[in-house]
Amino acid sequence: MIRTVVTVLGFALCAGSPGASAEPPAKVWRVAFFSGGATPADRDPPAALRGELAKLGYVEGQNIVYLGRWADARSERLPELAAEVVAWKPDVIVAFGSGRAAIAMKAATSTIPIVFAGSGDPVAVGLVASLARPGGNVTGVSDQAVELSAKRLDLLKEVIPSARRIAVLWNADDVAMTLRYKEIDKAARKLKVSVQALGVREPEDFETAFAAMTRERPDAILIITDALTSLNRSKVADFATGHGIPAMYEFAAMVREGGLLSYGPDLDDTLRASAYQVDRILRGAKPADIPVEQPTRYYLFVNLKTARLLGLTIPQAVLLRADRVIE
Repeated sequence: MIRTVVTVLGFALCAGSPGASAEPPAKVWRVAFFSGGATPADRDPPAALRGELAKLGYVEGQNIVYLGRWADARSERLPELAAEVVAWKPDVIVAFGSGRAAIAMKAATSTIPIVFAGSGDPVAVGLVASLARPGGNVTGVSDQAVELSAKRLDLLKEVIPSARRIAVLWNADDVAMTLRYKEIDKAARKLKVSVQALGVREPEDFETAFAAMTRERPDAILIITDALTSLNRSKVADFATGHGIPAMYEFAAMVREGGLLSYGPDLDDTLRASAYQVDRILRGAKPADIPVEQPTRYYLFVNLKTARLLGLTIPQAVLLRADRVIE
């Protein structure tokens, strides 16, 4: 019995010795998150992305680490920050938002895989060759924002049938945002609605836009969302509320904060979908061979409290289609 114990202990000691054979250490994947938007307080990539990757078996500190970089709507910083991300040598980069972050990242590297999350028209802005066959080192999840822009105008007109002038607020320095504006302008002609074009490029331009709407009051405002308009959304909301002008947004967060309407994909859904593309790449797939995905569902949010403050009656047909009605 004693001899057996000694033998077992001796084997255990040998197995634990530096010279003994052992499993190679697990690969620790490096995933970078890149956005033109606001830096979060915790400076972590979005929980929806990290949480979905965790479900796929990627445990922070064990087999995956993250780097996050945000430009805080300062587009001139995108190339510098993109270079920082590339220097970190990630295995894959998730570029979030309207498309400018992904465009800057594509310019910074032609070899590191890039997954964009939420780019409006990736073919039109030159991110991919086609949705089915992206080519190069870029793929991702598109939000179909250009097509949705016309739908948002339709909804706004349905809620306010008497509307004749719609102010459109967008970042005129962003090619992807301008494509959305052009789609709205085209749809407006069919609806016999005039568009009050309010392109902004800097935070200071919002005051100019507000002054234009004060001189020529629109019947409603349609806000196209990118990093610049998102970071200045409180200014827009305060102006719209203070002047009693209904406002239509792309995403639900602003309706929860008091906006009238929103119609678009859930950004967390987009990030979760991008996590599966990241997983495929980490398992060996090439971005060129991964088709660009599109959201399978869009959400209509209506704020009835805001409607009452504006003296509006939301048509029953709209309320029945709404995914969420905020009382």
